[in-house]
Amino acid sequence: MSEKILLLGSGELGKELVIALKRYGCHVVACDSYAGAPAMQVADEYEVFDMLDGKALDAAVAKHKPKLIVPEVESIRTERFYEYEKQGYTVVPSGRAANFTMNRKLIRDLAAKELGIRTASYRYAQSLEEFTKAVAEIGMPCVVKPLMSSSGKGQSVLREAGKMEEVWNYALEGSRGDLVEVIIESFVDFHTEITLLTVTQKNGPTLFCPSIGHRQERGDYQESWQPCAIADKDEKEAQEMASAVTKALGGAGIWGVEFFIADDGVYFSELSPRPHDTGMVTMTGSQGLNEFELHARSILGYPIPEIKSLMNGVSAVVLAEKNNNGPITYTGIEEVLKEKNTEVRIFGKPTSRPYRRMGVVLLDGEEDMDALRKKAAEMAAKIKVH
Repeated sequence: MSEKILLLGSGELGKELVIALKRYGCHVVACDSYAGAPAMQVADEYEVFDMLDGKALDAAVAKHKPKLIVPEVESIRTERFYEYEKQGYTVVPSGRAANFTMNRKLIRDLAAKELGIRTASYRYAQSLEEFTKAVAEIGMPCVVKPLMSSSGKGQSVLREAGKMEEVWNYALEGSRGDLVEVIIESFVDFHTEITLLTVTQKNGPTLFCPSIGHRQERGDYQESWQPCAIADKDEKEAQEMASAVTKALGGAGIWGVEFFIADDGVYFSELSPRPHDTGMVTMTGSQGLNEFELHARSILGYPIPEIKSLMNGVSAVVLAEKNNNGPITYTGIEEVLKEKNTEVRIFGKPTSRPYRRMGVVLLDGEEDMDALRKKAAEMAAKIKVH
């Protein structure tokens, strides 16, 4: 085996990354807080522990002595990464990137203050009193988020003063760990929200995937499509912003950089230094190499000559409706696969809860994008989780 890789987080994105890495002969140890996680099902070894426990994280690194430490989720004691780098381990894409993108305060100040990139106006608050003052300065509606959270937890839009305390408490409930601080952002009146998958290489230029449009509910993506139709000037501006931020953070790998496209231009929103959930649409064949294959090549130092836009692609998620501790079964897959150019990925999560993503329907073709999106949503609705 060419490299031993410690994968921190073993969800559906990690599962696809493991498959891509195994094709290059890597030995992967998948870690998560529960047994039977999707990536563990295809990895060489696995470890079950709380990745917010610094001592447990240290023990896993010392035990396996990996060539690469690859974070796949946010809920990790990321400050330990700096120490691992001092010990000679390589953190993907870098310890700095993992720490900055974990904390909205760090990444927002880097983008807006240090790099001069356009973002929504924002304030921070560590108490209800500070929060009330910040909302008065920003105005309503405004977007409220915990400084540290994942998968949209604790995020909401504040539209009326009577909801102030409720929104504040909701943000704290969704915050990771014991951090009591939120970010308040002015509401950007955007017409399109995109993910720009950006690939930084060890020995090559920064590359960009065709823009991905996406729709979210409850802070989680529900569908994504590629390419997303935006003006050439907006795409160029987004690429320049993504290049600047990823260069400042350093390291090789794929980044999911999110932007709002408004009538007055492009606004930087957030980024993740890893494959992005909306990027599952790249498994349709819309761009040849998918985001997981691109990430694998980049972190291993293998060349990526180009990324091409080949066809229209759409992904639509399959959601659970109920709490279930297993075993879990699915119906409707056979009916969906009767459709041309359609594929299904079942993630293999051992338990379910309302609105949990359990799979995704992938659809590609030359048809109009609106028609493909409608068809993909219909196909996803046919698959039921039992």
